[in-house]
Amino acid sequence: MSEHRRKPPQPQGGGRASARRADQQRPGRGADARRDVPTASPSGPYAPQPAPGGRAGARRAQRGPAARGRGAGTPGRRPDSRLINYPRSDRDGWKRFVPSWKLVGGTVLGFFSVIIAGAGIGIAMVNTPNPNLAAEAQNNVFYWANDEQMVATGGSMNRQIVPIEKIPRSMRDAVIAAENESFETDKGVDPMGIGRAVWNMATGGSTQGGSTITQQYVKNTYLDSDQTLKRKVTELFIALRLGVSEEKDKVLAGYLNTAYYGRDAYGIQAAARAYFGKDCENLTPSESAFLTSVLKGPNLYNPDGGIGASATPEANEARAKKRWAWVLDRQVEVGRMEKSEREKYKEADFPPRVESEQARAMSGQIGYLVETAKQYVMKTKGITAEEMALGGYQIKTTFEKPRVEALVKAVEDTRNDFLDEKKRPTLDTFVQFGAASVDVKSGAIVALYGGPGWDKKHFTNNANTMGVPVGSTWKPYVLAAAMQYGTQNSKGEGLSVESKYQADDLTVITNRQGKPLYDASGKPFKQKNESPEAFGYVDLNKAMEKSINVPFAQLVFDVGHSKVREVAKATGILEESMNPNDDASFALGTSTPSAIRMADSYATFAASGTHHEPYSVISVKKNGKDVAGFEKPKEQRAMDNSIADNVTKVLENVVQNGTGKKAKALGRPAAGKTGTTDKNKSAWFVGYTPELSTSVTLFRTDPNSAEKELLSMNGVGGTDSIHGGDIPAVIWTEYMREALKGVPAKPFPEPEEIGVTADASGAPSPTPTPSAPPSPTPTPTPSSPSPSPTPSPSRGGKPTCKPWELYCDPETAGGNTNTGTTNGGAVGGNDGGPSGSPSPTSTGRPGRPTGWPTGMGG
Repeated sequence: MSEHRRKPPQPQGGGRASARRADQQRPGRGADARRDVPTASPSGPYAPQPAPGGRAGARRAQRGPAARGRGAGTPGRRPDSRLINYPRSDRDGWKRFVPSWKLVGGTVLGFFSVIIAGAGIGIAMVNTPNPNLAAEAQNNVFYWANDEQMVATGGSMNRQIVPIEKIPRSMRDAVIAAENESFETDKGVDPMGIGRAVWNMATGGSTQGGSTITQQYVKNTYLDSDQTLKRKVTELFIALRLGVSEEKDKVLAGYLNTAYYGRDAYGIQAAARAYFGKDCENLTPSESAFLTSVLKGPNLYNPDGGIGASATPEANEARAKKRWAWVLDRQVEVGRMEKSEREKYKEADFPPRVESEQARAMSGQIGYLVETAKQYVMKTKGITAEEMALGGYQIKTTFEKPRVEALVKAVEDTRNDFLDEKKRPTLDTFVQFGAASVDVKSGAIVALYGGPGWDKKHFTNNANTMGVPVGSTWKPYVLAAAMQYGTQNSKGEGLSVESKYQADDLTVITNRQGKPLYDASGKPFKQKNESPEAFGYVDLNKAMEKSINVPFAQLVFDVGHSKVREVAKATGILEESMNPNDDASFALGTSTPSAIRMADSYATFAASGTHHEPYSVISVKKNGKDVAGFEKPKEQRAMDNSIADNVTKVLENVVQNGTGKKAKALGRPAAGKTGTTDKNKSAWFVGYTPELSTSVTLFRTDPNSAEKELLSMNGVGGTDSIHGGDIPAVIWTEYMREALKGVPAKPFPEPEEIGVTADASGAPSPTPTPSAPPSPTPTPTPSSPSPSPTPSPSRGGKPTCKPWELYCDPETAGGNTNTGTTNGGAVGGNDGGPSGSPSPTSTGRPGRPTGWPTGMGG
């Protein structure tokens, strides 16, 4: 048989199945395949036969045992030559992205190596703080508006470094117990606190300061307050270095010598002199606990008071007493004071302080002027009290010295003539005055009266204090809202002052749907007037002239409380000072803006609806360089000029013929409104000319009482009661006469007719007449027999008051203001929907904007 026909040998170990597989591996088709045609050339050697298991098995056999091992399960993969085998080449699918334990371990080790190396380099590069090189406090110099120096404050309590031996053990124990119990054993940092601070700043959250004494010491050596990540990291490195390289006594002394304690005092020695008039080595344990309490935050724990509504002297003293007691208890708790020693200090032993040198240096109104300007600077630039105390600022204020002196004279002359504490000790004590005067064209505060003076231990600025209800001086906002938005009876049109409302005493007030409101007892609520006189239906001009409560208590429900709030806010009244309740008394002045805000708000009416935010600083320099951000506030349109001018026209009538008659003695065009609160607890007069807007308030409160509640002024000055048209109006007139001396008198803009006459429900139907401005002497309105006719006030005849009777009230029947009932009025609930948009004017002058401006601090 030919060799070409010879059968191939059978593969060993595979049997017939292996033979068939091998046979299938040979190339060839059809008959050639069946004839087993070899693949090799006929002249060459026979082709090698595949090993059992096919070609893959053959390749494995060729590689031999050396090829087995790692990767043997992934045939055909070449070894990975990358430095980091990720994604992993020896895995398939999602397993390629699961890192090996070697990769994880190496990454963690590398990360911490970099961190440790970086920390080591950072610690080596930073310098430890030197308290002797820390900046001492400089003067802050304040100037009048004419560039004359007013006063230089601060600088007198410059830092004086004392060694740890001079700092009593009681002070050291108190600070460690209160602020850092582990101070003597820690390494200078609190990892958890640092972690929170870094995370919050990196994610844009609130910043946090260092929590250990070492970190606070480092923080005190920085003269800026930038809460940046770079600064925090630098502080951390310095604190770490101090924690491992400095003695604890040196760090503690450095902290106490650089901390701020209030009263312009930096360092423990300056603080001991400022508060107790002694060297720090002579401090008692009680005094040490007090100074430790102040360290928590002088602005809130210095009993003298601080910046902000929550930092009153009363609130600060209460916080300081509570903290003082806690510091003493804490020392016992951590073993730094014997219990028997703690029991020596009762609440009555709260340490008395010496009079503030700061207060002695700023007598009269200077303290209030400086504090007002400081608050404005700090709020405008975000400067802390500690930074301000470091000084270096030159601050030019808006205050005009001649006008401040004129306001002081007007108040003091009236006080001396009116009050006699020796003759009436139970009635004439605790009477307080406050006043503010604002330039109409700019909003600059040109004068204020805050009280007798810091040197008289009166630290509360009565011109910038919220809490005294403004009484009927609030009614113009209700009227302005009615002119702008209208009522449910005006069908979306603004309301005319000729619209009539029921004015009789004890009239039932209804909501917008005409349903009566109910008082706390479930009976229909009846609004009370100052006088029981039956006025019948009167127009709103007459209601404002006589300051009758009932029409405005009803009008606020017809317009909507929210609309009145919008108007008041647009003129500069701060929302937080407004009565939040939708009751009748809201219209009658239960809100409590400051005298500054009231003067500035009324200036909006004087400026024909243009509002300027009140400001007290013209320019600021820091160490001789200008500080940006103290430009004059931009004007904003609060309401249409026609509305503001019509309100002014109504308030002019109040001065000429109404409750503000005493201001008529100014002898030039003036507009204003009186205000007196329930039970005669406060009295106001707010008025303006085209140039100047001024508010004056009179109230009575015991500064030593816990609640600081307002007291009734009935009987004060030997009078049955005090009204806004009396003492406040007299002070306003005397001041404005002097403040405007040499300024040419000019009239207010003549208002155009606006609004529609839409009488309240139940008003008698009037005979149709053309719309005309309110007459100064209206005649009785014809009506049905049921309502009482409106009396016509007399405009002629001789005056009933003698010229020397300064406090005589020519109005013998009603006409005074009152905020409402003793129960505060009834809540009316929902405003009842929108009143409609104000009618467009044809003047072409700018109208109300779409948004309302927000206020700054008051």
